[in-house]
Amino acid sequence: MTAIDQSIFEQVIDASSEAVVIVSLDRTDWPIVLANAAFEEISGDGSLSRPFADVIEALVGRDLALEVSATFRSCQETSFPVEIDGNEYLLALKPLLLPSEASATHYAVYWRGGSSAVAGGEAHQALLRAKRKIRDLTREDAVTGLLNARAFRDVLEHDWAVAARDNSTLALVIFTVDDFDAYLDVFGRHASNSCLRRVGQAIRRCLRRASDVVANVGDARLIVLSHSSEESGVREFAEQISGTVRELGLHHPRSSHGRFVTVSHKVEAVTAGAGDDSAESFLSRLLGESGHR
Repeated sequence: MTAIDQSIFEQVIDASSEAVVIVSLDRTDWPIVLANAAFEEISGDGSLSRPFADVIEALVGRDLALEVSATFRSCQETSFPVEIDGNEYLLALKPLLLPSEASATHYAVYWRGGSSAVAGGEAHQALLRAKRKIRDLTREDAVTGLLNARAFRDVLEHDWAVAARDNSTLALVIFTVDDFDAYLDVFGRHASNSCLRRVGQAIRRCLRRASDVVANVGDARLIVLSHSSEESGVREFAEQISGTVRELGLHHPRSSHGRFVTVSHKVEAVTAGAGDDSAESFLSRLLGESGHR
């Protein structure tokens, strides 16, 4: 079969009454490369000028956007029932893979409308939920509900490879709970785990886009992967998170930083693919210097 001209492909997508968008995986913010009129009706004008990471979060919220992010990174095919402006859709994500490619470079995202589309896939949805639950059991940290250290390394390796293709910047921010051993001595393990979970979830709520992630890497340290291109912006972001943690008002009678639980942070940003650096050396360097401003 001869190759189809892209303009033909675009016409086929645009003629569909089903909202369709094609997302490129060549950057970590997932640029939109094609979108039809039906999708523009759902998302509003200007979607093509925004990363899909931002568009999907605005449409379906942070939690589901994080699921989409995990799906893109794992190159899985899946779907989710969603509601937008009172209308029910089945949000379907399908990796697009050429025969010569080892992994997908694009995703097709469909909004299949109507209650019948959502209800008709109930058995399929149950299977997908079970698969996601199994996946989450291997990725989730039991204490905080965030990514565990192994899953974070996998995410960083993936995003590093993507960022290295266009020499874009990745930043890591490691937050260390101040005087956590003293907190543990006073309140015990159960309360300390609860404290760490609340701090971790506060950091998670502060993340700027769905492609950013946070993980528990042990020793009262929580690490954020940010895709911001400006280190100064990441430092400001880290300061805001530190303030948010302090505002939780978690009492710490033995803190050397005041009456409440606080975090110290360390920020480092690098251009992926420049020099001899790697995802692992980048991470190891920061973990070795954690806990100092």
